[in-house]
Amino acid sequence: MRDFTVRTPEQLPAMLKGFRKQAGLTQAELAVRMGVSQQTLSALERNAEAVSAGRLMRLLAVLGVELVLRKPDSPVQGKASDKPMW
Repeated sequence: MRDFTVRTPEQLPAMLKGFRKQAGLTQAELAVRMGVSQQTLSALERNAEAVSAGRLMRLLAVLGVELVLRKPDSPVQGKASDKPMW
């Protein structure tokens, strides 16, 4: 299993397109599996940073990609506390 680190929203479109191509799917085929139009999927790939978390999770599930959140070992700059907000 290989990890892919995403640090900015702008990195998502290329990664999602890469995962789709690695799965051997066209936009049309993936759209059918997701239950959306090809145009909707195209917009999702181009503007992934504006997609809802639910739709992104559905896309990742269809592609067989797992989302893992990991806290880095070093503290985040500008963060006053390491305590969770909840």
